[in-house]
Amino acid sequence: MSAALRVVHAPARTPYARKLTNDRIALVNGTAPRGGEAVPRDMSLTWLLAHRPFDWFDVLHLHHVEFDDPATLRSVLAECSRAGRRVVFTAHDVGPVFGDPGGYHRKLRTLVDARVPFVCLTETSRDELRRRFGTRVRTSVLPHGYVVPPDAVPAPRPGDPGVPRYFLFGSLRENRDIATVLYNWRFGRAQRDTSLSVLLRAPGPVNLRQERERWDLLGRTAAADPRLRVDVLPFPSDDDVVEAALGCDALILPYLWGSHSGQLELAFDLGLTPVASAVGHLREQYRRHAGVLDEPIWFDWSDGDEYAYGARFLAALDEAAARLRAGRRPRRAREFAEHRALEHEAVLAGHEEVYARRWT
Repeated sequence: MSAALRVVHAPARTPYARKLTNDRIALVNGTAPRGGEAVPRDMSLTWLLAHRPFDWFDVLHLHHVEFDDPATLRSVLAECSRAGRRVVFTAHDVGPVFGDPGGYHRKLRTLVDARVPFVCLTETSRDELRRRFGTRVRTSVLPHGYVVPPDAVPAPRPGDPGVPRYFLFGSLRENRDIATVLYNWRFGRAQRDTSLSVLLRAPGPVNLRQERERWDLLGRTAAADPRLRVDVLPFPSDDDVVEAALGCDALILPYLWGSHSGQLELAFDLGLTPVASAVGHLREQYRRHAGVLDEPIWFDWSDGDEYAYGARFLAALDEAAARLRAGRRPRRAREFAEHRALEHEAVLAGHEEVYARRWT
């Protein structure tokens, strides 16, 4: 049997990246292929350039390019070409969550011009990229897949069925409307007996410069309302997130914009009811699971009618509370676990093909 392809991810922070391994795909992050220094889990392109020659991996899998300057990205692509190393890019975001759209588009154009194949998470994101870049962009469609392995999903911690428990986690970045969540949850007539748990990574000077207003509102609300619990950790691990989520019933996803959501997939895995804005390609993410999952509770924040967004969110939150008080759970655990296992086999097979294919 041929040796496994050695794949290094930039970065391998998320379960999405770290699960892409089997006896034919070897994950390089976290190992020391040359002995001595290990490849960081969250490897940057700057670190990669400092560790030439590129003889210790076969494939570079890019996941995010928002934080890499264009010159560094071009240097990495040129070095990979000289060394005969393949590069693959997963288009988690068709438009940027961070940074300006023009700069992000130019980075994607750099990848297209370098003939880097794109892995798209949905067919509609593939179609959007093709409209933008034409036939020169080479694409495969492979879904996000599970966040928690189906054979490792813990049992939920049931609470009082009459007291819905909401969960919100991640960051207070600009594309997540925290204020609309807090005001409507706190004062909504049908929400008075509910609780909200928030899990955040520790803010630093950059976060507080950009997000101060949201942090201050969260702090004032937590001080005034004991139903709100806020936990801050240095960088919440996957286990930290799962542990916090298991004590809740619904996950709120207040995206103002975005393409896809790993948090939506986590809600599916854990049996939480997603209360999600219908932006980007989130509806298509769900449609892969139609038949084994109840549809999320959507609120439309994509049509530009911003004066209606608050009413739409509160109506969705009230619907979630009614479902949860009635004891409805969004999935059948065994059937969904089998569905996830089959999906993962297809995801691995698809990545093997993308990694090994000689693109022309």
